[in-house]
Amino acid sequence: MTVPSTTTQIFMRLKFLTLFICCLTMFSAQAAERQQPKLGYMLTAISKPTLAPDFTLEDMDARKFSLKDYRGKVILLNFWATWCPPCRREMPSMERLHQNFKGRDFVVLAVNQMEDGDHVFAFTGELEVDPTFTILFDKDSAVSRAFQVQGLPTTYLIDKKGNIRFRAIGGREFDHPEVAMQIQQLMQE
Repeated sequence: MTVPSTTTQIFMRLKFLTLFICCLTMFSAQAAERQQPKLGYMLTAISKPTLAPDFTLEDMDARKFSLKDYRGKVILLNFWATWCPPCRREMPSMERLHQNFKGRDFVVLAVNQMEDGDHVFAFTGELEVDPTFTILFDKDSAVSRAFQVQGLPTTYLIDKKGNIRFRAIGGREFDHPEVAMQIQQLMQE
């Protein structure tokens, strides 16, 4: 019987240790994912609807978009950032909502906070489905301040006249039937 050399023994121990660390990391990531609470779906009605502050922001292609250009449509206005875990989690449901209401009087505008286009582009490439709704850049958070955003994500549902009717602070499942019903009601007004 031959005894493995010291170098071989060290190599085998390192290989085992690497495999152990990889397994531990994988199980830790899965456990962390399971521990995250479910996203809510409720949007809080604004007791006294107020006119949404107008703004003009650019998208990744430097095209300018103004909120007033969407009068006559219901708007889901979402303030977010790539570093925000609930923002990341709610993004797929915003895309599903956008697809469900495509071609109707509804639009999703996602306003990114203080990040550059390259960073956001890389992030959207990591998602299961590329967002097809409009992503705008609030590079100095001026729009966020105008809307009095206190934390991310924050979302507003704006009616066809430009009034803020609902708000949500924290991550949401935007394609939930309750949210769809609120949007449909606003579209019928």
